[in-house]
Amino acid sequence: MKLKSRTELKKNIRFIGLFFIVAFFIMASRAYFLQMLTSSQLSKRIQNQYKSRISFTPRRGTIYDRNAMELAVSVDVQSLFARPHLVKDAKSVAKKLSSVLETSQTEILKKLTRKKSFVWIKRKLTPLQAEKITLLKIDGLGFVKETQRFYPNKELAGQVIGFAGIDNQGLEGLELEYDSILKGKQRELHVDRDALGRYLFIEGITSDQIQGHDIVLTIDKNIQYIAERELQAAVSISQAKSAIAVVMEPWTGEVLALAIVPLFNPNQFSESKPEIWRNRAVTDAFEPGSTFKTFLVASALEEGITEPKDIFFCENGSYRVANKTIHDLHPHGWLTVARILKYSSNIGISKISRHLGKELFYQYIRKFGFGEETGIQFPIEASGFVPLPYRLSEHTQSAIGFGQGISVTPLQLACAYSAIANGGLLMRPYFVKKIIDSKGMTVQENVPFILHRVVSEKTTLTVKKILKSVVSKGGTGEKAAVAGFTVAGKTGTSQKIENSKERYSSKKTVASFVGFAPADSPRITILVIIDEPQRMTYGGEIAAPTFSRMSRLILNYLHVAPDSTLQKIYKEWQETKIISSRVEELG
Repeated sequence: MKLKSRTELKKNIRFIGLFFIVAFFIMASRAYFLQMLTSSQLSKRIQNQYKSRISFTPRRGTIYDRNAMELAVSVDVQSLFARPHLVKDAKSVAKKLSSVLETSQTEILKKLTRKKSFVWIKRKLTPLQAEKITLLKIDGLGFVKETQRFYPNKELAGQVIGFAGIDNQGLEGLELEYDSILKGKQRELHVDRDALGRYLFIEGITSDQIQGHDIVLTIDKNIQYIAERELQAAVSISQAKSAIAVVMEPWTGEVLALAIVPLFNPNQFSESKPEIWRNRAVTDAFEPGSTFKTFLVASALEEGITEPKDIFFCENGSYRVANKTIHDLHPHGWLTVARILKYSSNIGISKISRHLGKELFYQYIRKFGFGEETGIQFPIEASGFVPLPYRLSEHTQSAIGFGQGISVTPLQLACAYSAIANGGLLMRPYFVKKIIDSKGMTVQENVPFILHRVVSEKTTLTVKKILKSVVSKGGTGEKAAVAGFTVAGKTGTSQKIENSKERYSSKKTVASFVGFAPADSPRITILVIIDEPQRMTYGGEIAAPTFSRMSRLILNYLHVAPDSTLQKIYKEWQETKIISSRVEELG
């Protein structure tokens, strides 16, 4: 028995020893795993239990017009949050909040019953909502101060400025294009928490460290208002679908106004359809119609292929080209080049186009900036469509001369006419004059930039003279005249393509007028486009008088002296000069 018990004892000792060896090996392996392989991960998990990060959303920079008038600002608002475990009667609280926030009671209750330490109830409340909830004195609810984008002028320049979302991120327009500049840099602050989740220490941070930059636009608030008001009136009178206006400074490329009707309010952008948000003057292309004739004439004059007094037979209103017939609105016989443009003869233009040739016309079309982006800084820009010369049939070549078979953006068209206005230089258009930091220092400034010369100054003077005749008595654009000022410009009426039938519509048209004033020393270039007018469907009937009203108001606002006044001053100066010289002779 003794021997047996001794043997069993040895076995037990060995078993216990083996157990401790295995246990030691397991613990050593686990220690190696924890200390060597997963130590960094475990450290992060431990830190997360007592450390927290607070994100500071910077105050978004202000957007100003060219005269430092606020167009987009950031205002302080309250956002409501809840700590669900501290809310005593979630159902009752949800009912109370629902009536104040005008939100579904069920939706609020779901948030209040989540197994989370923190939930947002509603971001960016109105001051009245915040005040009402404060008076309720409900445990477990709290407020966080945030900033919200606010547009004090409501609809003014909505499609240009765009808007920002609930997290102050740019979503449309210049708010999107300059988002990284306007929003600044987000800062994170690491803080310690106790067992109840309360912050133990928060290091201070100043607002100027994180504030976004401000931007100053080329847009003039008052000119923008004039453009929008006159466009709305034109749409109402003609019962049109929509309208676009571009106002530019022809010598610099600065966009003074860009109006699109229907308007929308960026403060309530969700209430409008996304297609209304779009800046169609930059993003959309259309067939320019007769406004394009100016560039064909300018190209032919520049090449010396024709002169203003050269005459062409306009076939009495009907002309057959490659088994297709080109028509004029009014029949004409022999017309000079100047009168072809004045009366907007499609037949005369098609004959000039054939004299110029496909290759040369294509080169000038591209020199005028068509078929490529203008370079304006905006989220999306269309380049339009310019067919290559070898793809042009005889009829298509003629049609492009009077603005069919080619598409351009309104901004491209305004820039091209500005090149005629300023003596032949194509300028790069821009919306932003400068960017200013939170200390008021200019960090970036845009200046006028010449892309290239399109035609000579001599050619532009000849074209200006012809375009002035378009606005004179008997011209298609006589309703664009502005009392006291000489105006140069061109009408356009283009048919829209019916997508279902892939042919030109007999009912849907685009009426337009583009020009500049005063003609001999231009201060403004204005393009007016009326889309699908139901009444007064021609450019000379609705777009031209709209241009006239806009020009008169804008020139008055800019304190531009009427031509008649300048002529009177010059005449008086000349008379004084003559009298002085005679006095000197007598003396």
